[in-house]
Amino acid sequence: MADWVALGDRAIRFARPARSARTIVHAVRAWPGVVDVVVARGEVAAYFAAEPHVDPAWIAALATAPDAPEPGRDIALPAAYHGPDLAEVAAALGLAVDEVCALHAGATYTVETMGFSPGFAYLSGLPAALELPRRTTPRTRVPAGSIAIAGSQTGVYPFDSPGGWHLIGSVVGIKMFGPDGSLLQLGDRVRFVP
Repeated sequence: MADWVALGDRAIRFARPARSARTIVHAVRAWPGVVDVVVARGEVAAYFAAEPHVDPAWIAALATAPDAPEPGRDIALPAAYHGPDLAEVAAALGLAVDEVCALHAGATYTVETMGFSPGFAYLSGLPAALELPRRTTPRTRVPAGSIAIAGSQTGVYPFDSPGGWHLIGSVVGIKMFGPDGSLLQLGDRVRFVP
């Protein structure tokens, strides 16, 4: 089985090694000809300026690549816990609404990947007691700034968009995406402050 597969004539896809997204991006950007790197939960895509001549040793070396030199930032997001799914989430988890809020606000999350829409950060670190599958029926519109949970992750919708996660609150007084791009970046550590 190949270590990677072609994505057209200028990109490759391979299984994500057990490293931080920042470390992967830092290491892959050093490969000859790389112009962009996209890290997902289970896979990585590397995009090249021209047809790549991939050395399989590059991918193998990611397992021992040095950690990215720049640590992520510490970000505190003002949060109001009032989402339309909050009571339903609490009931499904066998918790009181206040317990859901305290558990969510008591954790520190890490931006593991970016995607779905520009500026949407997938945050790892959700307490196991809050894990729920996605909603069975996604919404056609989720308001910008909505705090949501699904699976083992949490996130904040940066724009009004469709979405299938459980809405438990919203950020207050902060835009998640602006003229300079996304507020959150890979590796940032995020806390929600009620």
